[in-house]
Amino acid sequence: MGERAGAPDAPPLVLVTDSDSQLIDPGRAYHVGRDPTSEIVLDDPRVSWHHAVLRAAAGHWLLEDVGSTNGTFTDGRRIRQEDVGPGTRLRFGDPADGPAASFAGLPAPAVGERPSLIAPQASGVFRAPSAIIRLPGRTVRIGRAGDNDLVLDDLVVSRHHAELRTLPDGGHEIVDLSSHNGTYLNGRPVDRAPVGPADIVGIGHSALCLSGDELVEYTDTGEISLNVQGLVVRVGPDHRVLLDGVGFPLAEKALLAVAGPSGAGKSTLLNALTGLRPADEGTVLYDGRDLYRDYAELRRRIGLVPQDDILHTQLTVRRALSYAAELRFPGDTSKEEREARVDEVIRELGLESRADLVISSLSGGQRKRVSVALELLTKPSLLFLDEPTSGLDPGMERSVMTMLRGLADDGRTVVVVTHSVLSLSVCDRLLVLAPGGRTAYYGPPDEALEFFGYTEWPEAFEAFESEDHAALQHRFRESPQYQRYVAAGALPAVPAPYAAAAGGSPIGPEKPQGWSSQLATLVRRYTAVLAADRLFLTVMIALPFIIGVMCRAMAGSRITSENAINVVLTLCIGGLLTGSANAVREIVKERPIYQRERVVGLSRSAYLVSKVVVLGTITVVQAGVLTTVGLAGVELSPRLATGVQVHSGVVLPPLAELILAVALLSFSAMMLGLLVSALVRKEEATMPMLVLLSVVQIVFSGAMLKLHGVPGLEQFAWLVPSRWGLAAMAQTIDLHTVFPTAITADPLFRPDRTRWLRCMGMLVGLSAVLGVAVLALLRRQEPAIMRK
Repeated sequence: MGERAGAPDAPPLVLVTDSDSQLIDPGRAYHVGRDPTSEIVLDDPRVSWHHAVLRAAAGHWLLEDVGSTNGTFTDGRRIRQEDVGPGTRLRFGDPADGPAASFAGLPAPAVGERPSLIAPQASGVFRAPSAIIRLPGRTVRIGRAGDNDLVLDDLVVSRHHAELRTLPDGGHEIVDLSSHNGTYLNGRPVDRAPVGPADIVGIGHSALCLSGDELVEYTDTGEISLNVQGLVVRVGPDHRVLLDGVGFPLAEKALLAVAGPSGAGKSTLLNALTGLRPADEGTVLYDGRDLYRDYAELRRRIGLVPQDDILHTQLTVRRALSYAAELRFPGDTSKEEREARVDEVIRELGLESRADLVISSLSGGQRKRVSVALELLTKPSLLFLDEPTSGLDPGMERSVMTMLRGLADDGRTVVVVTHSVLSLSVCDRLLVLAPGGRTAYYGPPDEALEFFGYTEWPEAFEAFESEDHAALQHRFRESPQYQRYVAAGALPAVPAPYAAAAGGSPIGPEKPQGWSSQLATLVRRYTAVLAADRLFLTVMIALPFIIGVMCRAMAGSRITSENAINVVLTLCIGGLLTGSANAVREIVKERPIYQRERVVGLSRSAYLVSKVVVLGTITVVQAGVLTTVGLAGVELSPRLATGVQVHSGVVLPPLAELILAVALLSFSAMMLGLLVSALVRKEEATMPMLVLLSVVQIVFSGAMLKLHGVPGLEQFAWLVPSRWGLAAMAQTIDLHTVFPTAITADPLFRPDRTRWLRCMGMLVGLSAVLGVAVLALLRRQEPAIMRK
């Protein structure tokens, strides 16, 4: 709601009701009634749901009764329209004791003072400032620490975040002090930039404006409006429309449910509203600010809970939230500050009794509460949830929706996409999308079924399949509901230079921590997750011992012509299986977590390196155990039938060479497993891919198929890690001499220092190439606006 008036030259007024007072902006229209999404809410049964509208007209203020049941009164007489100004007193619903509203003018500011309001370009609405400091004619330091000139009590702000410096010519510039979350000028990140009276400096949840010789701070407390204008989303070469002109206003502290049949574009709308996939046409206004234009600054004020869990369910509630806080808050945030914020959201979501329980042991509704708690860490003003009640029983569903109602009442704007219609009554507004992304209805939930002409929601949804979807959209746009709930609250279109542009420059991630700090946190978290996975631990410990014992059974007391090829193949297969099995699920199973954390500042390379460090350490240790168990005490310097010893290693002692070769082969197989995990869409697809790649690796290792001198096959085998790993092992035991066949006559199997080092180098090189490929695949999984 909040219609922009056509005559903003009327003087601003202060409206005083029985319970509140607020500054009335002449650039807006104000709806009066019991509807909690009205700008002026009068919670009295004598007041109609939509009672009156207050707007500026031709330089003055006009109040119009919009057909209320009990009427609007001034001086005891009922009015339909009335000019209002300072001194006017109105009553609603009863001329004697109905809720009262009176108006007062703003006092003229004294010299050197300014009125307590913010210009519309800063926040889109008028706000009272949270702090005003007189500029001392020198540098003003801004940050979270108490020794700053302007202290911002906000955990996303660095201890010493930025400085406002006075220039020799009397002007000012803002300088970022290498802050973790950045300093923004008119929505764009800056390191150093001049600042004028018309500019807005964004730091954390605060907007800073220059007014004469004062610096004025306005804090985003969470009570913000959302105004969506004509969103259109097209995909594919045929430009198929997924969203068709969707628009609606949503007031502060409101809960909106988005419903509709499958294929109606609900998830597409959610991506457009959060900025993850900006609409091709249209605008999303965050409290009057263009979200797409100012996305770099505003995205930290948006919380998103996707349908899939964004939690490591092996951890306890408190531990999962603590790791998330480390990643999302600046690196200079103390452990005590983070823990205090974690405790705060645990209390807010009613999770005190479950804080030390493992998340996987919680019910579906409680797990969803933990996901919401994770998003609330950074105090978002807008909270979006995608199918939060999916798979829950009716009781749990009601509990989750009631929780969201409470979050909205506490001062947030909440949007929930849902298939369920059982708990729509707790919402302030309902948006129903018809197939093709068309708006079929927008307004109070209790009016929706009557609008569609049905008594039950299943009947309405079933009718969507057979009705003309364009006709549904047209019918709504011609309805009184459209005029009352959409048109009356619409803001003017954003000027063209600020309109959404799908082809605009991508925006990289904010960086709450430095790369090394993120890596340290990710390594600790990933280690804790794996340590809590008992099945993984069991397999990880048992697998190298089992394969090692099999290898030992084949080797006996020494390597001979009878067992040499079997021993080498067993080591090769063991290395391949341990490495790839460790990693093949580790990215795909965390995809929702990665995608969400990437938006709020996770470094793509730090994420991958944390996987490589933890899994690589495990894999190398497994390779060492496998080889040692299999070959410790075995005579590895083969002897010919004549009893002559062939040689004793190529570069190192034989056992050390074999351990190193198996370790590097396992490591490269682990990297290949990460590649598969980043490539597939579902975790179930990893096992078939693992089997396929293992077969390819064994066949092209060189022990089963002649590769040397075969065009095509030989060149392809260069890309297969097992080719180089097995060749290095074959050189160590001189397989070419001990077991002479057409296959082992491969020159790559002949012991040679340079050749052995080349095999080791190829394994390292292939691992690096696979790592680059995984990074590229991780980038493809990210929202389009994040890619760069």
